[in-house]
Amino acid sequence: MELSAAEKRVKELRRLIEYHSQRYYNEDSPEISDYEYDAMRRELESLEAEFPELDSPDSPTKRVGGAPLDKFEKVRHEVPMGSLTDVFSFEELDAFIDRMDAETGGETVFSVEPKIDGLSVSLIYENGIFVRGATRGDGMVGEDVTSNLRTVRSVPLRLSEPLPYICVRGEVYMPRRVFDELNEAREADGLPLFANPRNAAAGSLRQLDPRIAASRRLEIFIFNLQSGSLYMDGREALTHTESLDRLSELGFTVLPHRRTLSGKAAVREHVERLGELRSELPFDMDGAVIKADSFRDRIIAGEGTATPKWAVAYKYPPELKKTKLLSVSVQVGRTGVLTPIANLEPVKLAGSVVSRATLHNANYIAEKDIRIGDSVLIRKAGDIIPEIAESVKEDRDGDEEFFAMPKLCPSCGHPVTVEDGAAVRCTYPGCPAQKSRGIIHFASKGAMNIDGLGTQIVEQLLVNGLIDGPADLYSLKVEELEGMDRMGRKSAENLVAAIDRSRSAGLERVIYALGIRQVGEVAAESIARRFGTMERCMEATFDEFCAIGDIGEITATNLVEYFSSDENRHLIAELEERGVSMTAGVAPETGNGFAGLTFVLTGTLPSMTRDEATALIKARGGKVSGSVSGKTSYVLAGDEAGSKLTRAKELGVTVIDEETFKKML
Repeated sequence: MELSAAEKRVKELRRLIEYHSQRYYNEDSPEISDYEYDAMRRELESLEAEFPELDSPDSPTKRVGGAPLDKFEKVRHEVPMGSLTDVFSFEELDAFIDRMDAETGGETVFSVEPKIDGLSVSLIYENGIFVRGATRGDGMVGEDVTSNLRTVRSVPLRLSEPLPYICVRGEVYMPRRVFDELNEAREADGLPLFANPRNAAAGSLRQLDPRIAASRRLEIFIFNLQSGSLYMDGREALTHTESLDRLSELGFTVLPHRRTLSGKAAVREHVERLGELRSELPFDMDGAVIKADSFRDRIIAGEGTATPKWAVAYKYPPELKKTKLLSVSVQVGRTGVLTPIANLEPVKLAGSVVSRATLHNANYIAEKDIRIGDSVLIRKAGDIIPEIAESVKEDRDGDEEFFAMPKLCPSCGHPVTVEDGAAVRCTYPGCPAQKSRGIIHFASKGAMNIDGLGTQIVEQLLVNGLIDGPADLYSLKVEELEGMDRMGRKSAENLVAAIDRSRSAGLERVIYALGIRQVGEVAAESIARRFGTMERCMEATFDEFCAIGDIGEITATNLVEYFSSDENRHLIAELEERGVSMTAGVAPETGNGFAGLTFVLTGTLPSMTRDEATALIKARGGKVSGSVSGKTSYVLAGDEAGSKLTRAKELGVTVIDEETFKKML
């Protein structure tokens, strides 16, 4: 094909692809099949490869992802990307509406919209071409993720009109269907699962390799014009609704299910309606946004120090769904604790189908009077873990049955013990369930961080007799692994390499990986910093453990008992023989400059991980907490800081960025 003919065909293909993208993403009315759409893309890719001079930064082929990046560059937002004030009741919402009505001198017209649970970004277009996209970051400075945003098909690479300049704000999200498929694939590959679609979207958008982002099939809803003109003739939009309608005309996928309303009753009705739609929508939403529609009203209301005064976000309470408790099974954990699990009639809850829920322990079941056969109300604790909130006693017909915890371990058949009237535990060292879960914990991210060693792989290794305990992992060979189910040569090589890398994880990770009761990551780090070597840990007395700030008497007793066991000492010796480091990798104590200070970390820091920042704080005598309170000294905030940052501002806690933190160091 000659250059002139190729140029004509390339232009035609780009026009067709953009047209059909618009029909699919913005109008929800596709005219061709996915096969036909992909065929056009492949033809365009082929022509651009054959005629490099025809390549263009706004070509739809850029959505497949380019070369990996070394790092993300920092971007200072021209218009700050602020957050909203949260309200948790209709009384608070009514008070906001009354205040707005008083300030605007009449019934304020509001735009009521779903609050998408995703990752906020800004997109900049010059002469109608997408030139840059950035994460929200701390609201003032974000990260340049242009390469990854080009892979999001609902981000238009070229607008329908060549506007000189506009900047818009949107929410990148992962559709629930894509999230479910991604987790299914990760589970099959033995990889850790994403907790929810928002975490998956955030992790995908911050991949240095755009090809990974492209494979995650992210989407975006645009919800605000940040700056610039939407019209070529100098006109200005007078309302938020007008601006979104105009953005839709230009090719953006704007927020669905939004309505302009005035009056408390009408606003409340639509907020409730959006709440009812939550489980039916293909995306996650965690609230409704109520914002003044008129830009004039926004100017009248003004801006607060951290949030606009003309908008709030109504946060929905945890969703409750009614279903039937069919039976109760018992799961044995890595420390031998037996946990009752409710088997339920499947029900859709907070965007996913739930058929199992935790019942915690025997006391929980007794206190809530939960019986097999009951109708029950379930919710997701923290929007992640399903649990039974209560039984619906008025639905009982007399056929319900009481549940009692077993007297024998369901995994090994040995007698169980009852501790503190609630915890039921199997103490048999050879219990298969404990062995399996112990190895899974040993390989987990916070422990030895062996990527690719998931539940299915561990169970296969045990069944095939390739391992009997954690130390055996370090003797595995590629040839032994590649014949297992779902394990090819490359996967086997990757797993062996990951196991080998874990040898240098450091003493603090080894201590946590051993699964000593009540010894978490923080305590393990404190122990490693205090004693420095595994040998000193095994020699330490009860009093020496109690002298560590994070260690109480019960934990100290558990540590002494663990290190006194011949079986546990044998395991530690085996790990050391196989090259696992038994010396501390945490920063040594360097003074007490942070003594008496409590830090809370939130978001992603530019040049260090939160674990590294935590180690630096503790090395200087400071403490790190997981929640913000009046006792918090500083909140160290990075990219995509969430509710902890909002809470800090509410309490007047000092918020610092990484640059300030480094100066403090």
